[in-house]
Amino acid sequence: QVQLVESGGGLVQAGGSLRLSCAASRRIFGINVMGWHCQAPGKQRELVASISSRGTTNYADSAKGRFTISRDNAKNTVYLQMNSLKPEDTAVYYCMSFQLGSGNSWGQGTQVTVSS
Repeated sequence: QVQLVESGGGLVQAGGSLRLSCAASRRIFGINVMGWHCQAPGKQRELVASISSRGTTNYADSAKGRFTISRDNAKNTVYLQMNSLKPEDTAVYYCMSFQLGSGNSWGQGTQVTVSS
C-alpha cells in the first residue's frame, strides 16, 4: 500500500483560503482514485473531493464552486485548494487513495479550523 502524508492545514478566518497537500510514498500515476475526506467532531467521515487517474473529478455539494482537487503525477502529490472557507468546513481532512487489488490507504489527517 501507498503511504500518504498530508500537510497544509491550519487556522484561517472565514472567507480565507488554504491549500492542502498529500504526498505519496510512490508513484500515483497508476492509482485509480485519490481524494480528500473530512471528519468533524461527532460526525462521520465524508467525501470532500476525488480525482481519478484520468483526471475526472467529483465533489461533495458543499465543496462545489469553492474547492478544487488536482493531482501532480510528477510530484506524486494531490492537492485540495479550498477557497471561501466557512466555519462549517472545520474538520480533520484525510487524504485517501484507492487502487484495484490493493484497496484503500489513508493519511494521518490534517486539522483545518475556520474561525468566524
